[in-house]
Amino acid sequence: MQSLTEVSLLRSEFAEAMRRLSPDDADYVAQIVSLTLRQARRFRASDIHLTPHADSLVMQWRIDGVLHTVASFDRELGQRIVARTKVLAGLLTYRSDQPQEGRISDERGRPQSPGEETRVATFPTLYGERSAIRLFADTTVFRTIEDVGLPPETAQEVSAVLDETSGVVVFSGPSGSGKTTTACACLREMVRRHGSFRCLMTMEDPIEQAIDGATQTQVRPAAGLDLATGLKAMMRQDPDVIFVGEIRDASTAEQVFRAALTGHLVLTTFHAGSAAEAVVRLMELGIDPWLIRSTLRMLLCQRLVRRACDCRTTSNESENFSDCQNISAPAADLSGCADCGGTGYRGRFLLAERLPVSESWPTVECLQDTDVRTLHQTAAAHGMTTLADRARDAVQSGRTTREEIYRVLGKVLMPEPDSAAD
Repeated sequence: MQSLTEVSLLRSEFAEAMRRLSPDDADYVAQIVSLTLRQARRFRASDIHLTPHADSLVMQWRIDGVLHTVASFDRELGQRIVARTKVLAGLLTYRSDQPQEGRISDERGRPQSPGEETRVATFPTLYGERSAIRLFADTTVFRTIEDVGLPPETAQEVSAVLDETSGVVVFSGPSGSGKTTTACACLREMVRRHGSFRCLMTMEDPIEQAIDGATQTQVRPAAGLDLATGLKAMMRQDPDVIFVGEIRDASTAEQVFRAALTGHLVLTTFHAGSAAEAVVRLMELGIDPWLIRSTLRMLLCQRLVRRACDCRTTSNESENFSDCQNISAPAADLSGCADCGGTGYRGRFLLAERLPVSESWPTVECLQDTDVRTLHQTAAAHGMTTLADRARDAVQSGRTTREEIYRVLGKVLMPEPDSAAD
């Protein structure tokens, strides 16, 4: 639930800027779109949503993973704003009955520089076209493993596994948890360490970050080049390290683990809520437990949580941490400031859990016929610091709040006072 401070600061800043524009200008709509992109980047928004309703178009910004309503336009002006985003992205303005995707180019038609890359996706709805604008973060910010912000001991373990010559490294988590950012930082680290002595190739959909020193390919389903097919063909290009953008189906999963068996180090991302859930989901896709046991080098599950701004008072955050009954009632005072836009949070940081992979565990017998809860408990018993453990430490140190942990992890993953409950 958004606070009054949060709504008023974001909306008032944008409304004040809008008042400086003249509706009589010929490029009024272009100025609105330009203003929107500038202001959204200023407040560190990752996405802009332009959603049509019966008599209006509502604009929301996703800041640190949370949507905030910023402005509302009348229906006619809203349609012109969406049309302008399509022009900038080189989309067909006369087609409003089908989804379209494109990238915004600079004045000379070239791809935008790092920190400015913008993609536009439109989608037909009951009241007209909806436009979602993705504002990609500056890829120069998260270039190394240290930049990503993993816990120190986890960063060391990730760094060590990058020197392996074969096996599978899986980065898991829900959408928007920073999996690809972590994987790309690992690829850059390998380029830095080994240079041209190791051949790095990627198969992605889409290519989100350009990596100097790696050969990158984007899938083209219309041409018959999907992830599984592309990965199979890539094996004939003699790569040492392969990055598969995401395991989405059984055929891609099988190709990933088969590639690891033939002497390749494969990095990939996978949607799963926890490290244990990722293993169970891979088995549900048909990957045999023995194949997981013999090829898995590391499985890291991560989440991004908002960092409490200095304008918050967090003295009560550690009290009654496991009490979820009144979790919607703010436990911290929120005065709001210009730095955080009145949201009470500024930036995000990682929570991560690493599935322990050792000679003694996980055994094939342990993986067979197991469920997520049992596997999670077994992993914790073998030394896994869980997401719940990380969450408790983050709240008690004042880096974030109970409400934020509940928003990201939910009640199921809220830590108990004396044990790490899943």
